[in-house]
Amino acid sequence: MTDAVDDVMFDVFARECPSRETLEHATGRWGVLALVALLDGTIRFNALRRRVAGISEKMLSQTLQALERDGLVRREARPTIPPHVEYSLSPLGADVAAKLLELIELLEGRMPDVLAARAGYDGRRG
Repeated sequence: MTDAVDDVMFDVFARECPSRETLEHATGRWGVLALVALLDGTIRFNALRRRVAGISEKMLSQTLQALERDGLVRREARPTIPPHVEYSLSPLGADVAAKLLELIELLEGRMPDVLAARAGYDGRRG
């Protein structure tokens, strides 16, 4: 018997496709940074927050919850005082994070071109 989800065709360009929400979670500013930071391995919440400079505690928490719901991140909480919570990538999350890292490396390597394009654009605008 085939699972009903296996028969669904997903199309990110379709308005109601659930892949849009997952794409937003994974490619939003904080989602990208959290996923790629987790490529280094399992990490505690506060260490991840320090790694992703500029993110608030609330935003990191919301980002990780969304990524966990999508099956990209795993959360493990140990019943200690204070609570010991660690985050890691699922196999799917590791695949997504690897692709995002490729994009980051491409962009970082081409930043001279980006900065030149910005300067040209700004010069033409005024």
